[in-house]
Amino acid sequence: MKPPKPSRRGAREIALQAIYAWQMTGGDAGTAVLHARELDDFALGDAAFAEALIRGVIGRAADLEALITPHLTDRSYAELSPVERAVLCIGAFELAACPETPLKVVLNEAVDLGRDFGATLTEAELRWLITREFARSAQDVIWRRSKLGLRLRPEQVQALEDWFAVQNLS
Repeated sequence: MKPPKPSRRGAREIALQAIYAWQMTGGDAGTAVLHARELDDFALGDAAFAEALIRGVIGRAADLEALITPHLTDRSYAELSPVERAVLCIGAFELAACPETPLKVVLNEAVDLGRDFGATLTEAELRWLITREFARSAQDVIWRRSKLGLRLRPEQVQALEDWFAVQNLS
């Protein structure tokens, strides 16, 4: 029996977390890659692909911003949340630098990475809160983020609670 192939989806999730952290703390691509290697799920993803995404996005950040900006219709690049910027940059970089990946795959992965729970709270940010800020429930996330202006409608709270219900946070 063959061992399972490393996951490109897992690599994208790792890259998203590392790029998010880079946007929050600064540094260079090497530091972001080191951060990625410290994440619990790093071994589950395609490490080489994750590193290529991290280095590629950070190394081409200004070019990717210039590429993305003309397509934004409702707000500026600076007004996007860090998760939204990271998702768009990963997708744009992958479209430009990984021609072997089908367009549909890149788009579907970007949509999955950017799953939105409302008020710019995304699944990627939830994963960050769980791994780096030790959030353990929907109410924990809401409490932490309400201090920063997060306001969710009841149906958004329910979607968040449903998401937490299926996560293995032990």
